[in-house]
Amino acid sequence: MTLASGAMPLSQLRLPLVLFLVFLAVTMFTAIINSPHRDEVGEFYLGNRKLSPLRYGMAMCGDYISAATLLGSTGLVCLTGYDGLLYLVGTAIGWIMVLLLIAEPLRNTGLFTLGDTVALRLRDRQRPVRLALGVCALVVSVLYLVAQLVASVALLAQFTGMPGSTARVLCGLLVGCLVVFYVAVGGMPGTTFIQIAKTVLLVVVVAVAVVLVLRHFAWSGDDLLGAAAAHSGHGDAYLRPGLQFGGSTASKLDFFSLALSMALGVGGLPHIVMRLLSPGTARQLRRAVLWTVGLVGAVCLAVGVLGLSAAAIVGTDTVRAGDSTGNSAVLLLAQSVGGTLLMAAFSCLVFATILSVAAGVTLAAASSLAHDVYAHGIRRGRVEDRQEVAVARMSAGAVGVLGILIALLAGDWNAASLAFLAFAIAASSLVPTIVYTLFWPRFTAGGALLGLYGGLGCSLVLVAFSPLVSSTPASLLPSADVAWFPLQNPGIVSVPVGFLLGWLGTVLSSKTTDVAAYRAFEERCLTAAE
Repeated sequence: MTLASGAMPLSQLRLPLVLFLVFLAVTMFTAIINSPHRDEVGEFYLGNRKLSPLRYGMAMCGDYISAATLLGSTGLVCLTGYDGLLYLVGTAIGWIMVLLLIAEPLRNTGLFTLGDTVALRLRDRQRPVRLALGVCALVVSVLYLVAQLVASVALLAQFTGMPGSTARVLCGLLVGCLVVFYVAVGGMPGTTFIQIAKTVLLVVVVAVAVVLVLRHFAWSGDDLLGAAAAHSGHGDAYLRPGLQFGGSTASKLDFFSLALSMALGVGGLPHIVMRLLSPGTARQLRRAVLWTVGLVGAVCLAVGVLGLSAAAIVGTDTVRAGDSTGNSAVLLLAQSVGGTLLMAAFSCLVFATILSVAAGVTLAAASSLAHDVYAHGIRRGRVEDRQEVAVARMSAGAVGVLGILIALLAGDWNAASLAFLAFAIAASSLVPTIVYTLFWPRFTAGGALLGLYGGLGCSLVLVAFSPLVSSTPASLLPSADVAWFPLQNPGIVSVPVGFLLGWLGTVLSSKTTDVAAYRAFEERCLTAAE
């Protein structure tokens, strides 16, 4: 049985398993060695803050590049050509917004979480605002964690040919327990190392694959594009817009909605925000984000080349036979151009990607629960470091258990759709609050609360009544028919609603902004006080 038919033979499974076990052994040992030596919240949440900008940039890249990018984006390019490449542009461009707009002000005003920045700005009602931020961060993080766990379960089932419930439960438990171990034991130092290790593996494996496929076409881009169009089943239409997103007005709006969520949402993902707070100086942060932009851009470019190469060498019919969503495209391509060794390297890379992103997301959710909800929301700041770190570790276990349970109940839910939903919620609730907090002098706690809960609620309601949940064969509930909202991604509506509600809550608020407090906050944003 081949990979295209849904499973790998045992002889081909051994090498990926060995590589993955080696990766696990190295990263787990390093997580133990680099674990915080004292129960200090600063060390647990941020590490020693003395890494080089390159290593911070690699860690940020490791946080951002998920299994959805590595598998889903390659498959999307393979099956839809131009439209898939257009989607990759949206994946990369979000970091430009982070670099130019929010990275440095957040680092200058934040401490451990986004709640610290907002609380510094909105001192009068910081407790309910921290609780609202904790709720939104938890929802976004759990959705993103479930997306990684669902992808790991689906990948194992495809490799081993064991799609039964027992195999799914064992895989979900294994990955979930490993993620909790990295976070609870290693904290930020441990998760940082696994992100850096994953990025090194990602760059090396993807670069080798790109070199092999370009050699296959004698380093001719024209030959690659011609072969991709010829074997796509769509002819020249493969290299023009319209295969995925241009069939109807609703399809075009859906793409714009997805692109908007991807471009804005990256700045609101809790694990990305937490990573932006890690560098010790503003100069480190600027250089680190520049490295991240370069690395993410290079990876997205490589993914585009691999997706076109999968169409040209493997063929879209073969890819669809292995997986109708195209997630098997990169593995089939690796098997075709590099044999068992390259396919094993990609298999290990996918699992490493799932583990690293899931660890970063779990740490962000645990820190928000421990720092914003428990330490400041419940205990009103009267808590010792030792107690908060203990709660953070317990929160990591709770988030891991919740993610495992939802992932096991999710069954065959589309992992990419869950990840895109997390981006949409972050862009609709957290991003408006970040932008208003940093740049609008009149912004009040009333605006923050209405924007956070309103953006979150709007996103969830629209998704609940969208084709993602019902009315189509690919829906979560295909037999139901309640999809009155025509788009699968709510961002085109929920993002403006989030900004509108933040403005409305501020305008209608009975309290006014303390101008002197805002000026002090603005000065801190701009002066990069170390």
